[in-house]
Amino acid sequence: MLNLEQQIFRQLEKSKNILVVFPNDEAASAPADRADAMAAALALFLFLKKLGHETEIVGFKGDNNKSPLSFLPAYQEIKEKLNNLRRFIVSLNISQAKVSQIKYAIDNNQLNFIISPTTGWFKPEDVSARAGEFKYDLIITLGLSDLEFLGRTYDDNIEFFYKTTIINIDHHPANEEFGQINFIDLNAVASSEILFYLLKNYKSDLIDEDIATCLLTGIIQETRNFKTPNLTPRTLLSTSELIARGARREEIVNRLYRSRSLASLRLWGKILNNLKSENNGELLWSELKADDFQKSGAEATELADIVDELIATVPNTKIIAILYEEAGSRTRLIIYSLKNINALEFLKEYSPLGTLKSAQATLDLKLEAAAVTIIKNLKNKLDKLTL
Repeated sequence: MLNLEQQIFRQLEKSKNILVVFPNDEAASAPADRADAMAAALALFLFLKKLGHETEIVGFKGDNNKSPLSFLPAYQEIKEKLNNLRRFIVSLNISQAKVSQIKYAIDNNQLNFIISPTTGWFKPEDVSARAGEFKYDLIITLGLSDLEFLGRTYDDNIEFFYKTTIINIDHHPANEEFGQINFIDLNAVASSEILFYLLKNYKSDLIDEDIATCLLTGIIQETRNFKTPNLTPRTLLSTSELIARGARREEIVNRLYRSRSLASLRLWGKILNNLKSENNGELLWSELKADDFQKSGAEATELADIVDELIATVPNTKIIAILYEEAGSRTRLIIYSLKNINALEFLKEYSPLGTLKSAQATLDLKLEAAAVTIIKNLKNKLDKLTL
């Protein structure tokens, strides 16, 4: 009987057209998780290309000019939706009549095929139509705990995901094991670490500098440049091996941690200026007004990366919350869990989106009122955890 690794390798050898996907819903995962999943997906995309497979990569890409990962090889190849997934085939029986000429015309939203026979004639029953095979014969997911986190990519193509073999590679305990093959390693700190293990055991010689750089980027992002407490000897060994294979560590660190825009730094300063502490430092929170974004020149999408840096500097904190004004007197809330607290559970009464580590919700309250309600709620929940 084949083990999981052998099953994965067998599927790779059997498949011709492979789709690589990672989370395509910005609210579905924490920024470090999204970065790890994207980096791993890019590494796999490059690896499969070297194997000679027809391969495409789909996931949340963001703004090319602002994404910290835009320096990675093949980043421009990422698509945010599936195109031409399946062909529609119209068939004509030509056993009784031969075709001389084929034309088509569009009339009132109807496509008409005009077929002229050389001999004989066609009957209505000679025409049939059917949906062709799907473009891909294998799907590989990276860092995806639930297919719903693919957003419209999944919602618009449920039949495709239902009928196509899925290899699910992940390290999150909340993974729903939706694949036909589920390679879930809860002891790994990043999906990139798992993927390196698999690729090394399959065709180690194909891991070049670009692939190694993508994999190391995923590990560095997920561990916040090796500052998280869940580092293992295997993670450090993998890092060492990737650097030995040509991973460009200096470039990665420069791009991710030494190239903040002035707008991002202004917003970072505003968050720090408004930062408050509750429950002896277990809860840190800050609030931003709409004009804070205008004055800084930054956007709300940059908050995730800023908070990631804050997380790395406050190891004793359990929850970080950011509240900011939205249009229509509403308030957006984002919380980040640092100590194995279920972020979704903490916000369950607000119908949140996200993961165990990061969740967000919108409240129909002005910022001041929302801050009073939310912070009191979070403090009470933290108090109950210590009882």
